[in-house]
Amino acid sequence: MSHPDQFLLAGVMGWPVMHSRSPMLHNYWFEQHKLAGRYLPLAIEPGKLGPALRSLAPLGFSGCNLTIPHKEKALEIVDEIAPTAKKMGAISCVTVRKDSTLLGSNNDGYGYIHALLDAFPGWKADAGPIVVIGSGGGARAVTMILSERGAKEIRLFNRTLTRSQTLQRDFGGPITALPWDERHNGLEGAALVVNTTSQGMVGQGNLDLKLDKLPKTAIVSDIVYIPKETPLLAAARARGNRTVNGLGMLLHQARPAWEAWFGISPKVTPEMRAMIEATL
Repeated sequence: MSHPDQFLLAGVMGWPVMHSRSPMLHNYWFEQHKLAGRYLPLAIEPGKLGPALRSLAPLGFSGCNLTIPHKEKALEIVDEIAPTAKKMGAISCVTVRKDSTLLGSNNDGYGYIHALLDAFPGWKADAGPIVVIGSGGGARAVTMILSERGAKEIRLFNRTLTRSQTLQRDFGGPITALPWDERHNGLEGAALVVNTTSQGMVGQGNLDLKLDKLPKTAIVSDIVYIPKETPLLAAARARGNRTVNGLGMLLHQARPAWEAWFGISPKVTPEMRAMIEATL
């Protein structure tokens, strides 16, 4: 899609937001596609999301991404919610439509699954039991997409059992909420482990998960991308497991946003990945 005589605008709203690598990757695509435009970090305080989102259309923005703490609050503000975002209970992407109304969608599950397939093209969701750690927004995105891809068994562990039971009740299917103190033994026979918590992120404590029972054939993934190798991934790699970090999820979730905003399907290239990895 051509955009003659138009300076394209998009951004990411969060609080804080300056740590985000999203501007780097989106601005890379602007340059790659030779488009006049900019993707901006937008520091929006809690409580000010409504006016900020409503300002997108008059300011000429095509849309924005949302990060902590705005993903749930946006559900009350946008004019229409896509089915996936409604089911997840969170919005990661807002698109300004031609009539200036706002459409909220969620690309997190798309980002996760395409990152996994990018790293391991032959991976299948029904290869064996899957262990998911956490029950927040990341867990909802991951468990939903894994279920849709044909997972037969998803073992869900969270410190607060009631939260994981709520997720199980909301999504059903192959998801089973299990007590936190069973997480170590719960790795037995698993084909995939996914950490969806912030544990292991810079400034956070490490995830308390012993990998002794995990098969060496299992893949271990983390949605955290700062640092690019969390202590969980380092421990998994040291014992011979294949690993994938959260950077691919960040990169791939941006692709459907560009399709919605600009009508362009950008590619995640090794050069772009290397550029962002160099900053982590």
